[in-house]
Amino acid sequence: MILRYDVIVIGGGHAGCEAACASANMGAKTLLVTMDMNKIAQMSCNPAVGGIAKGQIVREIDALGGQMGLVTDATSIQFRMLNVGKGPAVWSPRAQCDRGKFIWEWRRTLDNTNNLDIWQDQVCELLTEKDEVIGVRTIWGAEIKGRCVVVTAGTFLNGLLHIGRKQIPGGRIAEPAVADFTDSITQHGIRTARMKTGTPVRIDKRSIDFSCLEEQPGEEHPYQFSYMNAGRRLRQLPCWTVNTNEKVHEVLRSGLADSPLYNGQIQSIGPRYCPSIETKLVTFPERNQHPLFLEPEGEDTNEMYLNGFSSSLPMDVQIEALKQMPAFTNLKVYRPGYAIEYDFFDPTQLKHTLESKIINGLFMAGQVNGTTGYEEAAGQGLVAGVNAALKCVGMDEFIMHRDESYIGVLIDDLVTKGVDEPYRMFTSRAEYRILLRQDDADRRLTERSYELGLARRSRYDWWMEKKGFIDEIENFCKNFPVKAKDINPALEQLGTTPLQFGVKLEELIARPQLNFKKLAEFIPQLKEILNRPLNRQEEIAEAAEIRIKYKGYIERERVVADKMHRLENIRIKGHFKYNELQSLSTEARQKLIAIDPETLAQASRIPGVSPSDINVLLVLMGR
Repeated sequence: MILRYDVIVIGGGHAGCEAACASANMGAKTLLVTMDMNKIAQMSCNPAVGGIAKGQIVREIDALGGQMGLVTDATSIQFRMLNVGKGPAVWSPRAQCDRGKFIWEWRRTLDNTNNLDIWQDQVCELLTEKDEVIGVRTIWGAEIKGRCVVVTAGTFLNGLLHIGRKQIPGGRIAEPAVADFTDSITQHGIRTARMKTGTPVRIDKRSIDFSCLEEQPGEEHPYQFSYMNAGRRLRQLPCWTVNTNEKVHEVLRSGLADSPLYNGQIQSIGPRYCPSIETKLVTFPERNQHPLFLEPEGEDTNEMYLNGFSSSLPMDVQIEALKQMPAFTNLKVYRPGYAIEYDFFDPTQLKHTLESKIINGLFMAGQVNGTTGYEEAAGQGLVAGVNAALKCVGMDEFIMHRDESYIGVLIDDLVTKGVDEPYRMFTSRAEYRILLRQDDADRRLTERSYELGLARRSRYDWWMEKKGFIDEIENFCKNFPVKAKDINPALEQLGTTPLQFGVKLEELIARPQLNFKKLAEFIPQLKEILNRPLNRQEEIAEAAEIRIKYKGYIERERVVADKMHRLENIRIKGHFKYNELQSLSTEARQKLIAIDPETLAQASRIPGVSPSDINVLLVLMGR
């Protein structure tokens, strides 16, 4: 049997779902191939979306017309805005989700997407002709022809599960690994390596003594990920915190000899920023406790997730260690934690579109590129899906720059620097994070996405309505005069310096002690404009306040970003034979040959390429 499509997406995880929806919504005839239609967008680890920098990525996906924010809001059982004690450049939304409902909300989304079909099967071979994709073949003998293939196989490629000394092939617990597909790709000269990740024990809620835990409630503030959602649907639930103790550590240490991480069983590198509990003990031997977070898996289940206790120790060691904590004396678990090793492909072999430099029409997204996290995967999936659809009709590629989105930072880091451990996004990775705030993703991306054909008219119209309200507030504050004699009593009451003479309202807003809410009590005109009957009115007003309060910082960073764009506009790909440029350092020549950067700006970000090497290239470009 032969099936024919424009774009074939392999894998129904977070990258695959976004890739398939994006491709289909761009008008390409798309097929999503997944091993299990009942586990679409499975949250293999933590049942949560967002977090530090990750929340910004989800907002960007939504602004572009993607689905992750919509699905998260529909299945959220707790929402929090992280980092609110710091500047708004690093505020990050995060939502705890109902794992089961998340899957079925995604399934509903896929089922209602035009131009998109789903095929339940396992791909075993990439089909090519003259280094160009022509389709795939499955284990059941189906031959699927396609102009582009997007690989989003997650941890399934030669996946190997570890619990203690026990090893079982698998892509996730109780799910089979994919054995042959990697070889059908690497035979073309594409480099592969191994990575490792892990997940914690799952606990039966009925066996927990909650009186020994500290409750961590969510927020009632009307934040959501997507501006297209009307409100929360599900009951909001608390999370809980607890600390390990020395008795727990003693039991864990007794099992280190059987730990796959320390007995030589696992050779690959795991995520530095999400270490296993045994790695924490070895790395920080002086610490007598480590924080754990107990999180609900859904509103209708007793299953709970113990964040911070990722482990591949023998199951009896994991359970006995946890029983040393008062909250878990009578502990019952659904399954122990485990580690998994899997294949990934060196992402420096990709273009910024996430298309392979070696096989024309082959795109890759998610953990197969060496990343970790649902959000990083989804962002890559959307970009790969869009570019695959564009390639099918011969249109210009879609690339986001580092000053345009966290997704742009993520992809540039991957294809320019590569990875030596599972890549996780942080705000510190973005040099323009004042420009990349979670509150203005639609300002940066929605109009461009609408012109591209991805964002729908409803998404564009909502952004224009939001933009109009923000502009109205900004113009009002810029032009509204405040007289000293009228406002000084209020300023003294609010603990800030009185005025010597009149100013415009935006100057008062810039003061750290003041905000819209405080000043609106003393300026009726401001209160009136802020109370417009508009969906998400409070959050939009907050976005306007941030733009006013941090105007100077935003403008300064914009100037710096614009200067870097000059280097982005100097294209160097194909201009040089780097091995012949003796004026470059040996390391620079090697790195430039390996990466073959598109622009001078990309070359400047390659580790090992110094400013003096960039100056040499600038001089040669001038010639």
